[in-house]
Amino acid sequence: MSGVRRSALIGPVLVLATLVSSIVSSFGAPLIPTVAQDFDVSLSTAHWSLTVALLVGTVGSPVLGRLGDGPGRRATLLGGLAVVTAGGVVAALADGMGMLLVGRGLQGVGLGLAPLAIATARDTLPQAKVAPTIALLSVSAAAGLGAGYPISGLIAGTWGLSGAYWFGTVVSGLTLACVAVIVPPSRERHDPGRLDWPGAVLLALALVSAMVGVSQGSEWGWGSPAITGLLVTGALLLAIWSVQQLRAASPLVRLRLLRHPSVLSGDACALVLGAAMYMVLTGMTEFVQSPRSGGFGFSASALVAGLVLIPLSVLMFASSRVLPSLVARMGIRAVLTLGCLVAALGSGFFALFHGSLWQAFVMTGILGVGLGTTFAAIPGLIAQSVPARETGSAIGFFQVLRFVGYSLGSALTATVLASHLDGTGHPTEGGYTSVLWTSTGICVVAAALAWFLPAGSPQPTPTEETPTESDRARTGTDER
Repeated sequence: MSGVRRSALIGPVLVLATLVSSIVSSFGAPLIPTVAQDFDVSLSTAHWSLTVALLVGTVGSPVLGRLGDGPGRRATLLGGLAVVTAGGVVAALADGMGMLLVGRGLQGVGLGLAPLAIATARDTLPQAKVAPTIALLSVSAAAGLGAGYPISGLIAGTWGLSGAYWFGTVVSGLTLACVAVIVPPSRERHDPGRLDWPGAVLLALALVSAMVGVSQGSEWGWGSPAITGLLVTGALLLAIWSVQQLRAASPLVRLRLLRHPSVLSGDACALVLGAAMYMVLTGMTEFVQSPRSGGFGFSASALVAGLVLIPLSVLMFASSRVLPSLVARMGIRAVLTLGCLVAALGSGFFALFHGSLWQAFVMTGILGVGLGTTFAAIPGLIAQSVPARETGSAIGFFQVLRFVGYSLGSALTATVLASHLDGTGHPTEGGYTSVLWTSTGICVVAAALAWFLPAGSPQPTPTEETPTESDRARTGTDER
């Protein structure tokens, strides 16, 4: 293959890698009822097939970014895709819930590959193609999460649960081969420094302890020693991790950036909106699959449950494209606040009106407008008040907290539904409406945070140091 042709294929292959990784990693919410049925577990336990992938993505994003900083970037990208492929094999062959969770955790590594793909584009593409390719990669990472739902639903409805995971295995394996053939080695030769392994381990243990405590609280009893111990352990480990990050010479996450009001506001919104988003995604997809014989639900297939989420992906993309004009007219603070309120409107709408399937489509569309606006606005809100040299780390922290919010939302949904069960052990209609109202309240809280925690730091000046290549590689951001 000629060098010119190979160079022309780098961008499409990176988009494929980002899209496939997000799609495979998102094989979760529509399959939760199928997981519960096939493995004879409760819905709250089946939720972990989604939560574990999100947890791994949370910790994996900064870890992969650091491992891929410098000459090892291509090898890290290939290694990540190999892990995702292996995870698909494990999940497809799983004969028990434990083995399935191992496979899904390995697939969750894919959520951390988008920053690597973006950094690779910066390093290998001609300057004129860098900006549009990075924009396309960013959209692909977000759109892939939504696209995975109808795809997984279609395949599971035809070939069963293992068929969905085998499909993901084949596609990620082909993507791995494409990256190996097309993507060249990194041109960077600087030493990325030591990876903060203690920080990574502490963060993982803190998140797992907290998420298990939250998700199993209703089943084990909120006052039980096990739940209390898990929640206290999670809080202590998080506190220890915070101190360790502040003292580390090369921390996994730069917590000192929270001194900037815009960073604090944006990150707080990302955390709570991420939780609200996944509460709606998991709760709604289970609701539409609930049998009508129970007095609610639509007896929908996993495919239909996935199709309901198409308006979410489409309108998230569309609303993000009109963000510049909205910010020019209203200001980023007002746009972020309004987006949170629109997302609250979507959740509240379906909490009140859920007698017909079309109402679910309307709800996800409204939610897509709100979330597309906010998730596109937050990086700008953060970047406008931090020094240019800190932009990469600030956006990286935003990504970590967004994944934490996803994990928390998935776990909270399992908790709320587990506390509203009928005589047969299935969630009641009140359980699902409680999930939606909780999501609505969380979105309102996010709007308040956006409004009352405005940017207070001065604009960075042109003379400030620009982000280092190390920062950009870890987070996949562009200072422009």
